[in-house]
Amino acid sequence: METRIQFRINEETKRLAQQSADRRGVTLSDACRTFTEGLAEEQLKVDMHERWLSEEIDKAFSKLDSGRAEFFNRDEAKQLMLQRKEAIKSRHK
Repeated sequence: METRIQFRINEETKRLAQQSADRRGVTLSDACRTFTEGLAEEQLKVDMHERWLSEEIDKAFSKLDSGRAEFFNRDEAKQLMLQRKEAIKSRHK
């Protein structure tokens, strides 16, 4: 199902936007549609990331609640992160 979007802009803005769209060989409507679709794609990515992050947080709290969480002091955490970074770098060489 398609829907119509309407908004108001001043005449000068419309004129300049129309010139820009003409230069690109598209209609102003097509340019607005493309922009809107890009915004929608961007939001889908944000939504997916937020779902993933929420799931990861839930897993962490579940692990904590079950007593399976491991804690590291600052030096141990830094060393562990260095090892992980090196492992990732070595995979991409």
